[in-house]
Amino acid sequence: MPRYKLIIEYDGGPFCGWQRQANGLSVQEAVETAVTRYCQVEAVVHAAGRTDSGVHALGQVAHVDLPRSDPPDKVRDALNAHLRPHPVTVVRAEAVDEDFHARFSARERSYLYRILNRRSPPALDAGRVWWVGAALDAEAMHDAAQALVGHHDFTTFRAKECQSQSPVKTLDEIRVTRVGEEIHLFCRARSFLHHQVRNMTGTLRLVGEGRWSRADVACALAARDRAAGGPTAPPQGLYFLRVDYPTAATTEEHDPCTG
Repeated sequence: MPRYKLIIEYDGGPFCGWQRQANGLSVQEAVETAVTRYCQVEAVVHAAGRTDSGVHALGQVAHVDLPRSDPPDKVRDALNAHLRPHPVTVVRAEAVDEDFHARFSARERSYLYRILNRRSPPALDAGRVWWVGAALDAEAMHDAAQALVGHHDFTTFRAKECQSQSPVKTLDEIRVTRVGEEIHLFCRARSFLHHQVRNMTGTLRLVGEGRWSRADVACALAARDRAAGGPTAPPQGLYFLRVDYPTAATTEEHDPCTG
């Protein structure tokens, strides 16, 4: 069966997360239903990473096997037609080899967390940013974040329900920058623990407020205890940004920031 790689964008607000669940509509269910309506067969859509309820995606990657070989643009347009009115869109479809796997072939994943840092709450971006009214020091947050870069036991930033076999991960990059009224936190790694980015963001907010220092972040990491870290940032500011693959696994990588 022909295999297609899908670049998917979605607003996570109305969904219970990516993965199918019994307690509500998931993004996976919406996409699989669109596939069924398009091809008249049931299919499983495999994603590069699962997102929680309320978490968005600019460049989620998934793959699906279809019963016929159609041009990628036709697959994209047909799925988008059947996805209406859900806030989910297939940005691009691409034919790939049968050994490509959206999750297991991934070399690196990137996340973006958006903090709206101004006195006034959001109107147009409500549900898509974390509003923090108190002034935050982005430079101090970036400096403290560097204590998290590298190969560490991230138990302090791991959700209790995390299913990963090990809390040890390698964080390749974390960058905190101010963009106008927003503070953007960018993270890049091969894989992440459940809530890792949100827990790191909540901790770094304490630094931005002047309540914690870089040394406090380093001590929290070394404690290997969730209670030693800061609060969990809410889901609505988090975006699954992109996935990178080895060149042999797919013909092109997608950067949603540049198209």
